[in-house]
Order: sequence, then C-alpha cells, then structure tokens
Amino acid sequence: MAFITYEESLKNLRQSFTKPKMSEKIFIDDALGRVLSEEIVADHNSPAYPTAAMDGYAIKFEDQSMGRLQILGDRPAGSHSDEELTGGYAIKTFTGSLMPKGSDTLIPIENVEVEGNEIVIKEEVPKGFSVRPVGENYKAGEVLIPKGSKIGFAEIGVLASLNVSQVSVYKRPSLCIISTGSEILDVGEKQTNPAQIRSSNQFTLEALARTAGAVVTRSPLIKDDKESIRTAITAALADHDIVVTTGGVSVGDYDFVKEILQNMEVEYITEGVILKPGQHIKIVRTGGKYIFALPGFPYSSTVTFILYVIPLIRMMTGQKPELPYVKAVLKSTYRKRSKKTEFAACHLTYENGTYVADFEGKKSGSSAILTNMLGDTGLLDIPRESSDIEAGSTVDVIHLKAL
Repeated sequence: MAFITYEESLKNLRQSFTKPKMSEKIFIDDALGRVLSEEIVADHNSPAYPTAAMDGYAIKFEDQSMGRLQILGDRPAGSHSDEELTGGYAIKTFTGSLMPKGSDTLIPIENVEVEGNEIVIKEEVPKGFSVRPVGENYKAGEVLIPKGSKIGFAEIGVLASLNVSQVSVYKRPSLCIISTGSEILDVGEKQTNPAQIRSSNQFTLEALARTAGAVVTRSPLIKDDKESIRTAITAALADHDIVVTTGGVSVGDYDFVKEILQNMEVEYITEGVILKPGQHIKIVRTGGKYIFALPGFPYSSTVTFILYVIPLIRMMTGQKPELPYVKAVLKSTYRKRSKKTEFAACHLTYENGTYVADFEGKKSGSSAILTNMLGDTGLLDIPRESSDIEAGSTVDVIHLKAL
C-alpha cells in the first residue's frame, strides 16, 4: 500500500475532477441552498426614480429659507402624478413614494408644524435629505450575484426584486452511503447479543452530505459478506455520482471493501494517507464516478467525509472546494500523538475578536468517540511535521458550524 501525505491526497482529488454537473432551471421558491450556475445581472436601476426614504414633505431645498410653505397635496406610495412642484409649495410624501418632479429634498414630518394649509419649518435639513437617488440599491448592468454563489435568503429577495421567477443552478450530485459490518444494528433494530453496536455512520454522513448540497440515498446495512458488499457497491454506482462506504478498509480478515476495489476497474486517487484518523481511506474513480471507502469508527468516518467528500460535492456544484478554516489561539497545549497529519476535535469559541481553541469537554481515546463533535466544535489541523503545540500558539481550525 502506497501511503501519501494529506496534501498530496487533496491535490490528487482536485486534479481528478474535471467539471461541475449540468445545470437546471428551478423556481426561486425551491432555490434555497442551491448554487447558481449563472451570474445575476440587474436589468434596471433600483430605485428607477428619486424616492422618499421616510414620511415628510417634498420641497425645493432653497425654499426652506421662506420658513412657511403651502401644501399642494399628497403623494401616497404607489401613486403617480406628472404634477410638478413649484417654488413656495410642498407636497406631503410617504415612505417609498416617488419624489414629485421639481423637488430635491424631503423634510421630515417631525421638522414641521401644520397650520391650516401650510407647513411651518421648525428645523431645516440638508439638500437631498431622505431622498433615495436613482440606482441606490443597484444599477442596470451591475452583477448582483456572481456565478457559483450559494443561494440564501438575501439572494432570493434580490431575485424576487428583479422579477426573476426561475434561476439556473447546478444539479445536485447523487450520493449513496453503504455502511458495512456484522456487528452494527440499524436504528430501531433489536439487539440480540452484547457484541452488537448501534450504527450511526449512515445518519451522520447523510446529514453532512445534504448540508453540502447532495441528494442522498441510504443503503440498508450490510454484514461482512464479500458478495453482498460487492453487489451493493455495483448497484449504487449505476444510479449515483458518489458512493461512500464505511467499514471494511483496514487490515482485518473481514475487511472486504479494499479487496473488492482491487478487483474492480478503477483509478486510484489514494490507497492510504499519512493521516490520523483515517489512514486506510481509499478513494477511487470509475466511469467518472467516485467511491470513497471510509473507516468504520464514527469519528474517523465523519472526519474523513468532511476532509474529502464535502470538497468533492462542492466542486460538483460549482463551488470552491476549500473548507472553512479559521485562525485560532490555542488555549491549552496539544500533545502530538503520531508522525501523521492529525485532526483533533476542539472546543472553538470567539472571544474579544479572536477565535480560541481548547479541549474542554473533549475526550481522549479511540476514533469511535463521535460525541467529541457535539457543541461549538472545530477540527484542529496539526501538520505531519509538527510536534507538540504549546498553549498560546496560533493554529488552523476547520470551523464545523460554517460547513
């Protein structure tokens, strides 16, 4: 087995990918969380005309010196009139209303007193006060949302303001999760002996994949039977872009996944990585599709899924593959456990303008401790060549809540 560095494995994965999936048109009602495959360009100015930013009276700026102006009428929001304001007059104008022709300033209601059909100016305002200029929001021809943007609430609002009912987005990759192991039980399945354990991998990885933008199928759990595993992988490949297996990749007598991959016509991206956790991970490509063979321990499978599968999903949906790293100050010393690149769960907080990483509430032990992912957690990235990292050092941390 040819183990490579973590950096080499990432490089190989990125180089193996050619182009994002095809795009499709969808209604903006269904676009939340999807990724744009086109740029959104404004086709008009917003506002298209000078508009009142608050309730008040539209006036000519220089008329304030007169101290008293006659009220010509009012201009409710949504109304339109070609009537032009002349000197010595004011038109009552409401938030969102078009400013009358001839006016250049809006004096707030609070700044005047009404006496009969006139306003008395108590406090003057600068020229142009509370008038939204043409194009304040955006101008015709301006790129408002770049291609590759993830659509959130603001993007949907802007699309609606542009009268865009449908947008072009990248199709979501399809992903199948296959968890293997004779010892694992599904949720709700009755335990018949103390050697059996409850499987969580398929649910954890499904949640991560959906968060990243994939459409997910969860395969039934499979015992350590070579032909059953082979059949499941083959069937999943026929209908999915990505197949993720958990378990069966180490060096045990019943670790069949690695043997199955060796007998398939695949291109190896990595056969193993100098990495903790997850050194026995295998990534292959066949017919433009990917198989990720991940460890069975919950923490290991979760970390390796984050490190490798999420970047691929992002590339497939037209996004950059980089994970959300932050710089943090290490509050307590980290003792390096191996000569590998390590990823350790840490407690990540933001204090006085700085991220702080510590190990409060994090247990030390095997790679089965999924509870270490609970709470405000990050993944501390410890380089292969690094030794112990002393408290007070600045470190790189994957911000898990930003995934």
